[in-house]
Amino acid sequence: MTKAKRPPDFEKSLAELEAIVEKLETGDLPIEESLKSFEKGIALTRDCQGALDAAQARVDILLKRDGAASLERFDADEDDEASQDE
Repeated sequence: MTKAKRPPDFEKSLAELEAIVEKLETGDLPIEESLKSFEKGIALTRDCQGALDAAQARVDILLKRDGAASLERFDADEDDEASQDE
């Protein structure tokens, strides 16, 4: 019997990704280690994006089921501009 693959823990993946970015930013790693770290970082980024997409889908389902709220698209750029104007 095969085990169902558990989705990666978002917070753990994000923390690991942040650690990789910090190591890469120092520029002290040998090229092979840098490439391996970069490859791992890309995989972690995809895992995090998948977890965020799944969470968004769950929120969408809950809002549609309850019918209590309408969905609005969040645009981070517009929100940043509005907070800068204040």
